[in-house]
Amino acid sequence: MLAAGAGTRMQPLTRHRPKALCPVDDVPLVDIALAHVAAVTPRVAVNVHHGRALMEAHLAGRVHLSIEPDEALGTAGALGHLRDWLAGEAALVVNADTWHQADLGAFVAGWDGERVRVLVHGDGAGGLGPDVGVVASLMPWSEIRGLAAEPTGLYEVSWRAAAGAGRLETVGYSGPFIPCDRPHDYLAANLAASGGRSVVGRGAEVRGTLVRSVVWPGGVVRDPEVLVDAIRVGDRLTVLCR
Repeated sequence: MLAAGAGTRMQPLTRHRPKALCPVDDVPLVDIALAHVAAVTPRVAVNVHHGRALMEAHLAGRVHLSIEPDEALGTAGALGHLRDWLAGEAALVVNADTWHQADLGAFVAGWDGERVRVLVHGDGAGGLGPDVGVVASLMPWSEIRGLAAEPTGLYEVSWRAAAGAGRLETVGYSGPFIPCDRPHDYLAANLAASGGRSVVGRGAEVRGTLVRSVVWPGGVVRDPEVLVDAIRVGDRLTVLCR
């Protein structure tokens, strides 16, 4: 599970907690992703760099923590860093910061274990490209064993060559899919998960009015405040997503 990024485009939210710990419908994104992969395997590694202390505290004893101490290693470098832990096994790769409702068990079923398989948002007919949303991927050991533990991306060092050699398969997924790249995406994910209602985190105090908004755990909205298409963190930070 990829969770080492800085989440720069999600600022100012990611100045308060790593993106993977930002809650969607009051559940941290990383926990939502863990629930998805539980349908496939109990053996999970999460790579960690930015927000390391908070991530380690949240995940301690639950997963294998793949610490990237000096720099984030990217999607391919993260797997290279995990080669000893994988020890010849294939890997299901997911992002911790993407909200979706895909059935990863169905995605894994029937895989030949030899080709790269990528679950993409859409019908999958167009293959991979810069505008294609990736939900998850299956990486055979034959692709992983040559990956270096250095900042690199899977598309650049694996998927592009595999596609050219006929060793890459794309599978389409047409359900809900929201990468939480920016605050307005994150708000959209919350509203999709909640069925359109405003989301109030545990321990929050809301005396004002919420319209399509999110209040983080422990947040405060005073009377007569009215939040519309907004995210409230604590008692002062308001991120407008109009």
